[in-house]
Amino acid sequence: MAIETYIRAKDENRPHLMPAAFAPDANLEIKVETGNISFPPASKGIEAITQVLVRDFGRVNENLYTFCLDKPPTDATTDFRCRWLVGMSDKETKSIRVGCGYYDWQFGADELVQQLTITVTTMLVLSSNHHRQVMNWLCHLPYPWCPAETASSAMPPISELSEIHQFLMHVGTEPG
Repeated sequence: MAIETYIRAKDENRPHLMPAAFAPDANLEIKVETGNISFPPASKGIEAITQVLVRDFGRVNENLYTFCLDKPPTDATTDFRCRWLVGMSDKETKSIRVGCGYYDWQFGADELVQQLTITVTTMLVLSSNHHRQVMNWLCHLPYPWCPAETASSAMPPISELSEIHQFLMHVGTEPG
């Protein structure tokens, strides 16, 4: 499935997997509603998308874990929205980033991604002191499809994660 292939390509820094997820003429839109991270707002074509989501992202981040927090789509789905949770560490500073938001997927007849809109609602930066707790939490979650309740109940008691906890507790896939 294209979603799992994309997550694997991004999290494992494997750009060669992207053509198995995205159509050659795919579109990417990224809406950032928070600080602490930036992306180009739009990219067109598999090469540009791969540069933004895999190569550039992997250049500065490591220990990536991305989770889709809703049930996988059926094979016949052409439009799919799901919440996501991501955690990673900065290669240089060793700080931890934990974020969440929404993926809006549109698939073509070939089941490849034709359009992806990523909405980043929250991106927190925690000190490297939290590395062990956060990575231990993330590496034990079901991957890449993880019920939000599972992620929430296993979350370490770090006060800085309260905004993520609130997002995980929100039932459904609509923002707000």
